[in-house]
Amino acid sequence: MTQDLIRTISCADDYDPDSMPVDKARRFIRDFLEPVQTRESLALRAALGCVLAQDILSPCNVPNHNNSAMDGYALNADDLAASGATTLRVIGTALAGKEFPGEVGKGECVRIMTGAVMPQSCDTVVIQERVQLKDERITFDEGVKRGQNLRYAGEDLKLGQTVFSAGHLVRPADLGLIASLGIAEVKVYRKLRVAFFSTGDELASIGEPLASGQVYDSNRYTLYGMLTRLGVEVIDMGVVRDDPALLEQALNDAAACADVILTSGGVSVGEADYMKQLLNKLGQVVFWKIAMKPGRPLAYGKIGNAHYFGLPGNPVSVMVTFYQFVRDAMLVLMGQPDPAPIQQFQVICSGNIKKAPGRTEFQRGILSTDKNGQLKVEPMGNQGSGVLRSMSEANCFIVLPEACGNIAAGEMVSVQLLSEFV
Repeated sequence: MTQDLIRTISCADDYDPDSMPVDKARRFIRDFLEPVQTRESLALRAALGCVLAQDILSPCNVPNHNNSAMDGYALNADDLAASGATTLRVIGTALAGKEFPGEVGKGECVRIMTGAVMPQSCDTVVIQERVQLKDERITFDEGVKRGQNLRYAGEDLKLGQTVFSAGHLVRPADLGLIASLGIAEVKVYRKLRVAFFSTGDELASIGEPLASGQVYDSNRYTLYGMLTRLGVEVIDMGVVRDDPALLEQALNDAAACADVILTSGGVSVGEADYMKQLLNKLGQVVFWKIAMKPGRPLAYGKIGNAHYFGLPGNPVSVMVTFYQFVRDAMLVLMGQPDPAPIQQFQVICSGNIKKAPGRTEFQRGILSTDKNGQLKVEPMGNQGSGVLRSMSEANCFIVLPEACGNIAAGEMVSVQLLSEFV
């Protein structure tokens, strides 16, 4: 399949495996993706972060009865005075979880608590703050309307209504909503298995002293964090040295146990970057470079049945390429047919930005509100792809399209909130 697609897209006039435009790369990746098919039943709490493999239909009305939205007094709106104050006799109390046993007659009302079932013949609740109570009678001024402070049966969900469709990613609020239906177990797609490792002789593990020329391997920790947030099964294979035999073994081991393989480093053009040769031997690669900054050396292809993403070695580039390409691919593979795109919106740029046309850039920025309440974004000072601190301090990407050139302070730019990714 991979080779067939490569032949097909190679016929396109604008297909360049060594400099793929960002949007085209996303589309080509999407053409490869087939979600996992294995399904399993999980207890509701265990389904957080999983993708539903079945539609969830409401087995009941939610709420299942008319009830009061406020503490107050339940009454029949026919008893409201045409003008002036209304006075009604209080004949009892309706508590949450219990139905009021009596009947409410003309000129009568019932003290009612939030969530309590509305007594028969009552259709309105006047909140307790509006009434004066004396000698088991309440008096309140005009302005109360029929149906006020009343929640109707099925107002939230109706019997038989589709609550969630298959392919929905279960979020915290969804657990509560499904629980409100009395459903204790749901069918989901099994978790995606993702194996990842870093490459390079210069990498040292945390807790070890650094030798001359070494750096600590930070990429595995950012990848672990991003993968864990996605709810996949994480397989950390550590650091693999720049040795063709070791790299080949690692790739084969990863392909045997995972749906997706991620590597960081080793996909550029350095003398010790053996990954391209190995991938040509073990699988197929659709492209090697993206017309973007940071993150130009990004490879995508397949090794056996596993999808392969070769991420750059620079720490910022790893995060940018993961968020812009890998994240959405993962969601599709997890069972979401059409993941919601990360929203972009226009704001004023408060500083000058240097950019040459010809590639898409994802610069780090700090979005804030000025004294007039207007949103603005300030570019981070150091946009180097090795400055990981910029990802911790930034709260957004400034997205500069391929055709865009320099940006002057005061111009509008597109931003993506980092909180949307994580």
